[in-house]
Amino acid sequence: MNKLYSIFEVSNGVTTDSRNCPEGSIFFALQGDSFNGNAYAAQALEKGCSYAVIDDKNYFVPNDRYVLVDDVLKTLQQLANHHRKTLKTKIIGITGTNGKTTTKELIAAVLQKSFNVLYTLGNLNNHIGVPLTLLRLTPEHDIAVIEMGANHQGEIKELSEIAEPDYGIITNVGKAHLEGFGSFEGVIKTKSELYDYLRGKANSIVFVNKDNEYLMQMAKGLNSMFYGTEDDLDINGKITGNSPYLEFEWKVGKDGEKQHVNTLLIGDYNFTNALAAVAIGHYFNIDTSLINKALNEYQPQNNRSQLKKTAFNTLIIDAYNANPTSMKASVENFSKMDAPHKMVVLGDMKELGNDSLAEHRKILELVDKAGFERVVLIGEYFKAVNSKYEFYDHVNNFIAEVKKDTPKGMTILIKGSNSVRLSMVVEYL
Repeated sequence: MNKLYSIFEVSNGVTTDSRNCPEGSIFFALQGDSFNGNAYAAQALEKGCSYAVIDDKNYFVPNDRYVLVDDVLKTLQQLANHHRKTLKTKIIGITGTNGKTTTKELIAAVLQKSFNVLYTLGNLNNHIGVPLTLLRLTPEHDIAVIEMGANHQGEIKELSEIAEPDYGIITNVGKAHLEGFGSFEGVIKTKSELYDYLRGKANSIVFVNKDNEYLMQMAKGLNSMFYGTEDDLDINGKITGNSPYLEFEWKVGKDGEKQHVNTLLIGDYNFTNALAAVAIGHYFNIDTSLINKALNEYQPQNNRSQLKKTAFNTLIIDAYNANPTSMKASVENFSKMDAPHKMVVLGDMKELGNDSLAEHRKILELVDKAGFERVVLIGEYFKAVNSKYEFYDHVNNFIAEVKKDTPKGMTILIKGSNSVRLSMVVEYL
């Protein structure tokens, strides 16, 4: 590892994609179910990589530019952990069923007002993405915000041991990836692995939403800073206003001066995400005015809580991901929104295993109560439980219908799992 790290220190970073080989970078030949990165090592070296780390002897060439290891993925993770220990940057680990990417972005936006911050790009939050993020750290970074995702038990434990966070936040726990976790209890157990890691680390701090009973149970015995709606919490607040965008007040403790924030986020369910960013910003002594400025200016991207006005309609785009908890929040929030003509386009929620049909039925029960003017459902699970609403097997079939007869004058919620590809319909509405 010392030899590999000395190579890394003078390199131009790392890559796992032979199509993207910056001059002087190190290529890590990862293997997957349908590809073998070892087969592309020579190509990566030709394209500009200085070294190739491989674990298949069949592709080894006896020269100084090949580094043969037992397991490339494990080596990548060990290198990232070694680098993290060398720099000793303060690291905030973040996980949760819903909102972790948005919360990560908000936290980073706030902290960047006073610090040099590295944070997870997009959703590079798995066993490959976390080490790649850590290897982007430089001595200039004061704080890193590392997102950790999981769809099986034990994954957050593994990622925590790689990143070794000093601080932790779990946004919430809900029903997602039940196929991998086995049950809702499995979700709770997995997310709590971040807290379990921090229990064994001296001087660690967790930021806890006191309104969430599951998180309160999970955080017992930890050094905690609390945020939520109770008037006497470290950071407390409430939702204000009735525009499509989230507006809220917050203050420090019982007697703090009230602060008002107008965000560009759609949905009251983003309130706790924003309040978490306030709490962390306050903990790191970010000036109050800068916290507010960061939250006011933040613009959601990647089809997460976005509002878009087109030539024909007003779109609320939340099509990056969906599970029962986030789908319920989106539908309920949309039902309360003040708009004359409402339409929903809902796509299947994936990876729910044996609970799939039951959870899709529950969503349709909410839709029934809401009484939306038009309801469009897309995907096999909604097909199995739908008896009366407009339905399409695939998003392309709905797009074909929209091209023939485009809805006009509607406020439209677009929500579904990323694999349903509802984002494709945005340009046609």
